[in-house]
Amino acid sequence: MAGQKTSDSLHSAMNPLRLQLVDAARVLSAASGQAITAEMLEQDVVLGAPTNQDGTLNLVHFAAWLVKEMARGE
Repeated sequence: MAGQKTSDSLHSAMNPLRLQLVDAARVLSAASGQAITAEMLEQDVVLGAPTNQDGTLNLVHFAAWLVKEMARGE
């Protein structure tokens, strides 16, 4: 259908450097096999997880933050 995006084209259009928390939660859940919610990511942001100026999540920066937090024992 012309003009309509398919599910596959929507997924390929996602930018892992600029994801809304709900989209990041979906991606992280699919990749990890564990339930990750936007609320869990919001709590991480409150605890210091980095976000872009527009509030979106950069998965590379978020992963680096998680590794740093794990090394600190938190």
